[in-house]
Amino acid sequence: MVNTTTAAGLIGVVLLVRHGDSTTYYQDPSTYNSTQAYITPLGEQQEYDLGSFLRNTYLNPDSPSFIQNISTDVVNVDQLAVRADAGGGNVILNSAYALLQGLYPSTQKSEITLGNGTKVVSPLGGYQYVPGKSITATHCPSLTSWMDCEYFQSHLNRLYTSSAFTNMSAAAAPFLTALKPYLGGVSNNFTNMIYDHVNVQYTYNQTYYETLPPTFLQQARYYAIGSKAISIGQVAIRTLLPEVFWALGNMTKPSNKVKMNIQEIDYKPLSVSNYASVVALELSQDSQVKNGTEDSQFRQLEMFGNTSITMNSFIQELFSTTINSTNNWCFSCNQTVLRGCSVFNFSNDPFLDGYGTGYSR
Repeated sequence: MVNTTTAAGLIGVVLLVRHGDSTTYYQDPSTYNSTQAYITPLGEQQEYDLGSFLRNTYLNPDSPSFIQNISTDVVNVDQLAVRADAGGGNVILNSAYALLQGLYPSTQKSEITLGNGTKVVSPLGGYQYVPGKSITATHCPSLTSWMDCEYFQSHLNRLYTSSAFTNMSAAAAPFLTALKPYLGGVSNNFTNMIYDHVNVQYTYNQTYYETLPPTFLQQARYYAIGSKAISIGQVAIRTLLPEVFWALGNMTKPSNKVKMNIQEIDYKPLSVSNYASVVALELSQDSQVKNGTEDSQFRQLEMFGNTSITMNSFIQELFSTTINSTNNWCFSCNQTVLRGCSVFNFSNDPFLDGYGTGYSR
């Protein structure tokens, strides 16, 4: 990530991780608020496998990406910072826990010696309990910034009538008509997350698996990627970037203990990526991406035309796009009441209600 490579390995890494496979959930196309969803055994295995991959990449002393001075077998909880988006229920936090099981698996070394000399090993064969923080909408907007964001909702409303969206909707219409018999009671409106329903049914319903026409799953995903690439906007990643800057910046300080910062999120900051996908921002080497369990290795990303970039340049390129405080989020979203915004005085704000921004109500 920055040009400070040492022979001893990386200084640290920030990981942006999508959650694992989950039960069906509904997302309101006009607000993006969603119903509760739960991680499945498949999702748990996907995240566990990802954790094992990350263990081999960053905790293996023989790996070129080994993080210097990190504890390899028994976790040092001070070296990890784990946050999970709670906007879609507990599926994302539980995904983080499954990942951590693969990253730091059970070990007989996870023990403590009592004053009387008795050795006690953690339950479940030395299970290692790594704390993670579930970030709800009431905590801060960093991981759920689209919720209660009036400008984001205005953006969606304008977008659904835009030529780009209507053209894609028209192109998808024949497919959506053909798909309707396979949707049960789910509307085949282009704004709905139809792919999620089709994917869950195809994965878990044997009759559905055997009768869904060839290419229908792939077409549903294609149009999901296209519609979300158009509609998602940038607010989700704009509020996540300051956390990335802060985490990487802290890793450069001699007093810092955190070697691995894990942000477990849903698809919105990364668009429609596979379950258990991860973007790795490595301090001293390159930014990389692993798109779910289908990828056996990281693939190197280019950022601003380069495969590596100094941290100062990385921040300078992106800082102007960030939303880095609750006050900033309230202003950016035209929110004056909810999520702590009522404490700020916007009475003299010339941009209140969007005047001059093109987003006025």
